[in-house]
Amino acid sequence: MKKYNNIMKKCIRLASKAIGKTLPNPMVGAYVLDEFDNIVGYGYHKCYGSLHAEVEAIKMAGEKTKNGTLIVNLEPCSHYGKTPPCVDLIIKSDIKKVVIGMVDPNPIVRGNGIKKLEEAGIEVIKNVLNEQCQLLNATFIKNMEEQKIFVAIKTATTLDGKIATSNNSSKWITSPKARRIVQKIRNSYDAILTSANTIINDNPYLNCRVKNYKSPIRVVLDSNLRTTNDYNVYKDDGVKVYLFTLNDNFKNIYFNKNVTIVKAPCDKSKKHINLEFVLNFLYKEGIRNVLIEAGGTLNGAFIKENLCDKLYHFISPKVISDNKAKSWANGCDVFDINNAKKLSIKKTKFIDPDLFVIAFFEKLS
Repeated sequence: MKKYNNIMKKCIRLASKAIGKTLPNPMVGAYVLDEFDNIVGYGYHKCYGSLHAEVEAIKMAGEKTKNGTLIVNLEPCSHYGKTPPCVDLIIKSDIKKVVIGMVDPNPIVRGNGIKKLEEAGIEVIKNVLNEQCQLLNATFIKNMEEQKIFVAIKTATTLDGKIATSNNSSKWITSPKARRIVQKIRNSYDAILTSANTIINDNPYLNCRVKNYKSPIRVVLDSNLRTTNDYNVYKDDGVKVYLFTLNDNFKNIYFNKNVTIVKAPCDKSKKHINLEFVLNFLYKEGIRNVLIEAGGTLNGAFIKENLCDKLYHFISPKVISDNKAKSWANGCDVFDINNAKKLSIKKTKFIDPDLFVIAFFEKLS
């Protein structure tokens, strides 16, 4: 399997070119090697509804697919969707070996594509760079296996874990380089979620300010409708906004036509919006992943209720050293270190002068 690792890495990088464009489909990249192991074709799934990666790669390779090898980061599909089954094309192409990064979590496909290939006499090698392939399509996996939305938190803090001083001074904790990466992260999510406190304190736009990047749907949790139509997140720029509230008088308050107000139920404390309701509502609306950019109270609430999957953490080499300064996560009420929320760090990158950490929250057993 090791001989295919480098090509699988190329598949992952190629698939990544479509970040933010394929949902609810996965990101997939594929390469075709001829019978002498030379690259003769490649392709990736560019956007939802477009040709699958395997089709692109096989079309490029042409007749050189005979006795060749297909390398792809996800099991080829075996069912009719917006396009015909990829396994049928693979079989017709006289490919003799298929190398797969991970089995498709879609119950319609799971294992069936592999079975069909093997029944046709094609050798199948599975689980090459499996973890990296799963990380690439973490959203798709959760959607398929749990029928739930994928939830990530983005935060930027000082070395002592603060997001702002006690008087709300926070611009800017991190460097312009780090903030440009945030634009790329936003582009990869269907929606971006924040709180009324963040809107009132920072008045953010929560959009993507890079050419050809899409701005995600904006989601605001405002229990008592303290925000108004004048804040930047409600600008009528063609981007849909969902505003969740506990306030029964929302019909009497004016917001732009792009704003949909949703009356939400309370959580168990009878004080705050029920977060699971919000996530389930968004999933039913076709939103498959959401990025939280908020303060410590909302971040902490999502973490406490075990609703988070991923963390993007930018750390600046600064120290505030003030116990009244604002932390990035509050309210988890952990008094025994053995009960602390655990994460698995998957990537660290030095973005001079800041450190960027990507981690996944460990699932409860």
